[in-house]
Amino acid sequence: DNCIPITDEEYFSDDIVGRFVEFVKIVYGADTLEENLDFIANALGNKGNTSREVIRNYFLKDFYADHLKVYQKRPIYWLFDSGKQNGFKALIYLHRYTPDTIGNLRVDYLHKMQRVYESEIGRMQDMIDHSTNAREVAAATKRKEKLQKQLKECREYDEMIGHLALSRIELDLDDGVKVNYEKIQTASDGKKYSVLAKI
Repeated sequence: DNCIPITDEEYFSDDIVGRFVEFVKIVYGADTLEENLDFIANALGNKGNTSREVIRNYFLKDFYADHLKVYQKRPIYWLFDSGKQNGFKALIYLHRYTPDTIGNLRVDYLHKMQRVYESEIGRMQDMIDHSTNAREVAAATKRKEKLQKQLKECREYDEMIGHLALSRIELDLDDGVKVNYEKIQTASDGKKYSVLAKI
């Protein structure tokens, strides 16, 4: 469906890390999977306690900058990015874009992400209300605050995405990346919405 979510925790099995791990497993074999993931994580050198966390942090923070360098600021993958709280990030492939892509991304991914945050906030609140362990309560409180910020960011982002989804924007690949990058962020009434990562 031309949408790959990038999340700061493993909420979906088919997010970018899940797909990447599956790719490595198929290409290099299941028996050396962990060894290969460790090798990749060491090469990336990002923060994280496990190789999967290191890889997740790379996709979350550094992948897009690397992609822009490789494609000299004319990316073929476009990053829908809600902002600094990392509430919602997803990649689409330019050449598979259709006028339905933004609407599908909104309904099938952004709304799903909002429901995940709501559920996790409820789970953290339940832990705060019922746990007798002070450290557990402190961790749950901190995570709940982070999730609330991410949810707020997603709701604000949803309003912008909604205008673009309803506009069902057509792209002409012959116009090039720079023109289309602006076009996809301009609603039918001419109003601009910054929904993609800056290039």
